[in-house]
Amino acid sequence: MSVDEFDDEWDDEFVDDDVDDQTSEASTYSVSELAGTINDVLEESFDDGVWVWGEITGISNKGGHTYFTLVEQLKDGKRAQLNVNLWRGEFNKIRPILMKTGVTLENGLKVRVYGQLDFYAPFGKLSLVMRGIDPRFTLGDIAMQRDELIRKLRESGDYDRNKDVEWSPVPLRVGVVTSGSSAAWADFTHEIERSELGFVLRLADVTVQGDSAVSQVSRAIEALSRRSDIDVIAVMRGGGSRAELATFDAEAIALAIAHSPIPVVTGIGHEIDTSVADEVAHRRYKTPTACAAGLVERVQHFVDVTEEAWRDIARLSTDHLNESATALTDITHLIAGHTRNALVRADDRLGQRRLRLVSSSRGSVTTAATVLSAHTDTLRRRAPAVMAEHLRRLGEFETRSRLLDPRELMRRGWSVTRSTTGQVIRSVSDVNEGEVVVTQIADGSFRSTVSGEPTDERRTG
Repeated sequence: MSVDEFDDEWDDEFVDDDVDDQTSEASTYSVSELAGTINDVLEESFDDGVWVWGEITGISNKGGHTYFTLVEQLKDGKRAQLNVNLWRGEFNKIRPILMKTGVTLENGLKVRVYGQLDFYAPFGKLSLVMRGIDPRFTLGDIAMQRDELIRKLRESGDYDRNKDVEWSPVPLRVGVVTSGSSAAWADFTHEIERSELGFVLRLADVTVQGDSAVSQVSRAIEALSRRSDIDVIAVMRGGGSRAELATFDAEAIALAIAHSPIPVVTGIGHEIDTSVADEVAHRRYKTPTACAAGLVERVQHFVDVTEEAWRDIARLSTDHLNESATALTDITHLIAGHTRNALVRADDRLGQRRLRLVSSSRGSVTTAATVLSAHTDTLRRRAPAVMAEHLRRLGEFETRSRLLDPRELMRRGWSVTRSTTGQVIRSVSDVNEGEVVVTQIADGSFRSTVSGEPTDERRTG
C-alpha cells in the first residue's frame, strides 16, 4: 500500500468532518503566544489595575523581592488563592506607608493590595504584581477582631476574672514571660536590680512575634500559673508595629491570663498601645520598665509601712518606760514624805504628853507614867508595822522598776550595737566590711570589726 492511500484511509477513519471545519476556522497558538494573548486580555480588562483582599500565607523574601500567596477560605471548606509578587523597588515605595501605620507584612495578616495581573509563561501561573496597599483595611480587621474578642470575654465573665485574684502585698517572686534576648527583659531586670530589694525572677523565654508566638506565650503563662513559688506573673514585650503587637490580641493568650490563679501584670509595647492581654490582666503598665517600677513600688510600700510600725512600737515602748519611771519616783517620794510626817506627829504627841506629865500632880505621876508607858508601847508597836508596810510597797515598786530597766534586759542577754558615731545599727545594710562597731552589754562595751560582706536573707534575682 502506498503512502497516499494510507493517508486517505486515516482521514476517513479518524478525522471528524465537524472538527475539521472548526480547526480550519480557529487559530492555533504556541504556548508563548497564548501567554502573550492572555496578558493582553488581562491588561485590556484591568487597565487601571485591580484591588484584591485576602490573608497572607507563605511569605518569603528572595533577592530583596517579596513573595506570598493571598488566600480566601470558601464556605465549602476549600480555598481560593492568588500568588503575589512585590518587587524590591515597589516595596521601597510603600515602605513609608507601612512604617507610618505600623503594619508589617507577615503570615496570617489580612490585607487589601493593589496591582496588575500577569500570566508568567515560564511557570504557567497567574500572579498579581503588587503596586500598593490599603493599611486601613488591615488595621480595621485587627481592630474588629480585637473588639469582637473583648465582647466575647465580657459575656463569658473572663474579662474581669484575673482582676478579682488577690495578690500578695510583697510580690517578690516574679514569673516573667518575654524574650530573654529582648530589650524588654534588659529594661525590666535593670529596674528590679536598681531597687536593691529581694526579688526572685523566673524567666519563661518565649518568642513574642511570629507564627509560634501565641502558643509559646500562652503555654508559658499556663505553666507559671501552676507553680506554688510565684507571687505574680509579668507578661512583657518591647515596642513594635500594630501588626506585631497583635500577637497579644490572641484569644489563647487572653484566656491563659484570665484563668490564671496568680495575678498577671502586663507591660506590652509603647505607652499608647493597649492589647487584649492588657485588658484582661490584673494590672496593666505602659512599658516593661513601668511594669518593674510598679512591682518595686508595691514592695517598697510594704517595707515602709513595716518599718513605720516598728518605729511606732519602739516609740510607745519608750514612752511607757518613761511614764513608769516617773510614776515610781513619785510614789517613792510620797512614801518618804508620809513616813517623815508620821514620825513628826508621833514625836509631837510624845512631847505633849511629857509636858502634861510634868505639870500634873505628883499623884498622877504613877498613873501618867503607866499611861505613858502604855502609849509608848503602842507607838513602838505601830511604827515598825507602818514602816514595814511602806517598805514592802516600796520593794514591789523597786522590783517592777528593775524589770523595766534596760540594764536588766542587758543582764538577760540583750545588747545594743552602734556605729562609732553613736548611730544604732538596725540592719546589715547599715554596716560595711571593715567598719568598726561598738556593742553595749550589761557590764560594759566592746568594739568589733565587721568581717566579710554583710549578708541579707533577701535575694535579688
